[in-house]
Amino acid sequence: MERRWLLFLLLCGLASGVRAETPLRLERLERCRDLLDTQHQVFCLKASGLSSGPVQVWLGGAAKSSEREGDHLRLTLETGKDASGPVRLEEGGRSSNSVWLSMAGNHVLAAKPNELATNAEGLSTYLNLVSVIIEERYDGLDQARQLAQKYGASVVGGIPALNTWQLRLPVKNLIERDALLLRLGHELSVDAVVIEETEAEEGEREVPADDRSHDEWAANRFADAVNYYRRRVAARGAPVEPSAVRIGVIERNVDFDSADFAEYVGPCALPRTCLYARDAQGPAAHGSTVAAVLLAHWQKGGNTGFLRGLDGVSKGFEVIVDRDSDAGITANVAASVNLVEDGARILNWSWGLHRVGTQTVQGAEADTQVRSGIAMAGYEELLEEFFRWLKAKHPDVVVINSAGNAAAAAGQDEYRLPSSFVTDQLLVVGGHQRGEQPELPVDSPDYAVRRESSNLDRRVDISAAACTHGADPGAEGEGSVHCGTSFATPMVAGTVAAMLSINPHLTPRQLRTLLRRSAMPIGAEDDFEPMDGEDLTAPILPSERNFDLNHPDVGRSARLDMQKALELTVQSRDRRR
Repeated sequence: MERRWLLFLLLCGLASGVRAETPLRLERLERCRDLLDTQHQVFCLKASGLSSGPVQVWLGGAAKSSEREGDHLRLTLETGKDASGPVRLEEGGRSSNSVWLSMAGNHVLAAKPNELATNAEGLSTYLNLVSVIIEERYDGLDQARQLAQKYGASVVGGIPALNTWQLRLPVKNLIERDALLLRLGHELSVDAVVIEETEAEEGEREVPADDRSHDEWAANRFADAVNYYRRRVAARGAPVEPSAVRIGVIERNVDFDSADFAEYVGPCALPRTCLYARDAQGPAAHGSTVAAVLLAHWQKGGNTGFLRGLDGVSKGFEVIVDRDSDAGITANVAASVNLVEDGARILNWSWGLHRVGTQTVQGAEADTQVRSGIAMAGYEELLEEFFRWLKAKHPDVVVINSAGNAAAAAGQDEYRLPSSFVTDQLLVVGGHQRGEQPELPVDSPDYAVRRESSNLDRRVDISAAACTHGADPGAEGEGSVHCGTSFATPMVAGTVAAMLSINPHLTPRQLRTLLRRSAMPIGAEDDFEPMDGEDLTAPILPSERNFDLNHPDVGRSARLDMQKALELTVQSRDRRR
C-alpha cells in the first residue's frame, strides 16, 4: 500500500513537472463584441498552455482584470484611459510572448469559411463582407449606417482614419452580391467599394533556393554594417547618441518556440530590442522568416538578425508583427494605420498583388498573388487613401514594400499593387542572389545578379539579398532556406531602422537618397534606354555619384550596401549640427 502511494506521488510530481514545462503562448488577440463602441474596446484573447490556475494579464506594465472561459480571455479597456501597448500573460511562474494591443480603433472582420465563394476567375472571394470608402466631405460612420439601413446591411467594422467602413450584406450568392456592389458604387457618398479575394492562410509564395544561399547577405555587407554600427555608435571622443525606433511588420505571427525567438518570451523593455507578435504553431510561418531577418538570435538557430546584432549599443528597437485579422488587404491596411498611430516610423510590407493577366518579362502570365480586376480597383482606392492620409498626418513614416516574385514589372499601376504607387513614403525592394564568380570583389557589378523571379523595372528603388534561413532548424541546426523579395524587404527595413536610430530627423525622401547614394552596382549598364529583362532597379544617376558623368556605376541598378548607408547617415547627422 505504501509503495502504491509513493508511486502515485511520483507520477503526480512528474505530471506537475510536465505541466510546468509546457510553454504559455498567446496565439490570438483581436477586437470583438461591438467594434463601433467609441467608449470601450473589448479584446478577445486565445492562449495555449493554460492550466486551471489564475492567470494575470499585463498591458504594458499594468495588471488588467479579464474574464476567462477555458483558454479564451476577454479584456475590456476604456478609450482615452488605456493606451496601446504589449499584452502578456502570466500563470504559475510562466510568462507568455507579448502581443501588441492597439487602441487606435481600426479593425475589420475576416470572413468565415461559409462566407466565401469562388468567382469567375476561380479565386476565393468574400461573399457578404465588403468595405465602402466614404467621400471625405461626409461623416463616414453616419453615412455608412444610412447606407446599411437603405440596403438591409449592417456596419460591422471599419478604418475610421481612412473613412472606410465594413458592411455585412444581406446576400446569398455572388449574383446578389455583385448587383448590390453596383448599387453601392453609384451612391454619391461612396468613393469606392472594396471586396476581398483571399484565403485565410495565404502568404507570398516562397521560391526554392539553391546552393549559393548560405552567404547571400555578404552581397549587402551585412556583417560589416553590424561591426560599423557597434564601433561607431560607441566611438571614443565622438559617440553617437542613438534613438529607439518602432517598426511595424505586417505579418500574421512568429514561432516563439524556435531558437531564433525564444529569448523574446516574457517581459521586455527598451533599450533591449523587443518583439511583439502572436505565436505561430510551427516554425514555417512566413512571418517567422521575415522577422528572423530582423531579430533572430545569433547562432542559436543558424540565423543572425540584423537589429539583434545591434543590442548593447543601440537604444533598442520595438518590432511589432501584426495584421489585425485574416481579412486580406483591408486588414493589412487597418493594421498599418493602427501601427502608425501607435508610433511606428517604419512599416515592412512583404506582400503585394498582381492583376489577372499580368505578363512576365518572358511573356507568360503571372501566377502568383493574382486578383481580379474588380478587387484590384478597390485595393487601389484603399491604398491611395492610405498614402494620402500618411502624407497629411504622418509624413515621417516610410513604408518598405517587396517588389514581388512574378518576374513582372513592379511599376505598372494597372497590374501590380502596392509597389506601383509613386510616393516618397514608399520604398520598393527587389531581390538578388550571388553570381557565378565568387572570387569577385563585393563591389563588382557581377558579384550578385537579379533573381529571375524578382519583379523589376525603374519603380524598384533598391535590391537586397532574396534568400535567408527560416526558423525551422534542420539536421545541422540551420533552418531551411526561403527565397523571395519578401525576405529582401526586411533587410532594407532593418537598415532604415538603424539609419533612423542614428539620425531620427531623416525624411523618407532623404532615406531613399542615402540608400541610393550608398548603393553598390548590380547588372549591366543600360545607358538609360528602355528596360530589358536584366534590369532590376531604377538606374544609378550621376547625381547619386557626385555628378560624375563617367562614373562606372552610372546606368546600373542599385544593390543595398548596409555599411555605407550607415556611414552616410552618420555624416548627415554631423552636417545637421
